Amino acid sequence: MHRTTSRRASVLVAAVSSLSLFTTACSDTSGSADGESATNAKNAEASPNAPTRKGLTVGFVPKQVNTPYFSVADQGGERAVTELGSSFKEVGTEQGADTAGQVSHINALTQEKVDAIAISALDPGALCDSLKQAMDAGIKVVTYDSDTKPECRYAFVSPASAEAIAVRQLELLGEQLGYKGEIAILSAAQTATNQNAWISSIKKELEDPRYQEMRLVDVVYGDDEAQKSYEKAEELLREHPKLKGIISPTTNGIKAAAKYLSQSQSKGEVKLTGLGAPNDMRPYVEDGTVEAFVLWDPAKLGELAGHAAVALASGQITGREGQMFLAGDMGWFELGVDGVITLGDPTVFDAKNIDDYDF
Repeated sequence: MHRTTSRRASVLVAAVSSLSLFTTACSDTSGSADGESATNAKNAEASPNAPTRKGLTVGFVPKQVNTPYFSVADQGGERAVTELGSSFKEVGTEQGADTAGQVSHINALTQEKVDAIAISALDPGALCDSLKQAMDAGIKVVTYDSDTKPECRYAFVSPASAEAIAVRQLELLGEQLGYKGEIAILSAAQTATNQNAWISSIKKELEDPRYQEMRLVDVVYGDDEAQKSYEKAEELLREHPKLKGIISPTTNGIKAAAKYLSQSQSKGEVKLTGLGAPNDMRPYVEDGTVEAFVLWDPAKLGELAGHAAVALASGQITGREGQMFLAGDMGWFELGVDGVITLGDPTVFDAKNIDDYDF
């Protein structure tokens, strides 16, 4: 990246004096094979003043390697980990929706005895057994972008609240449609935690009176694969000839849908928004296929995940609500309920500002 100037995340600034509110008793970061070790470690008190450990190995497991979004996110993670004096390792599958592949990579990292794992979960339940085994072996597990069950990791680095992301996408589409017409959702994997959370929030938000003339007629899944997502976009327009808008809360999905719409007779008639990367979406904003879309800075998301992983491995946090840690020049962050760490509000990209970004 060369021109990234995205809006900084809203961070929590803590005075040094506030650190006295936390106990300085060091937690056990060595781990054990005892099945109770993960639970005990999460419930332990943190030591926010503990020195940052050097020479750690942090494994990153994205949903899919070699995609623009996760390449940028994991570069952010690598930057944070290496600047903190530790080693970064990215592993993953090149296939979309490959839950078995993620399990295999988790198991391999556990066998390698890495110090921490940061993973974007494809399935909230299917990964739990392998993640718990990693935790019981003393490995600190962080999820980022897409969560698993809270008991299967110590912390989750969330781009923003599920409700805020969902509401902003629906608002954008509503504004473009004059709050009237049939709409559909083109999602990624049917098991993806973040996708399902956003879809659930979109459905709930549609109950608001301002959306009374908008109707969700279909939800389809492209599994974050370009060709399948393209075909699903085509299918939506074929099956719903009165369709007026599509929300695609996935960077691969919105790009594929934009490509289809730009080549179809529905260009300009069917509105498209969702979560997209500026470099992917720039051509479709310039040619009028897409008016506006949203996203956070994936590099900052990965960077925050890297800082959280090292903070956990250093005993500065353990995963309990209310704990705080310093994420470099991003500032202080606080763990919320179930260990959720929120990056900040998403940014809206349109013709006025898209050229200010390069990721």
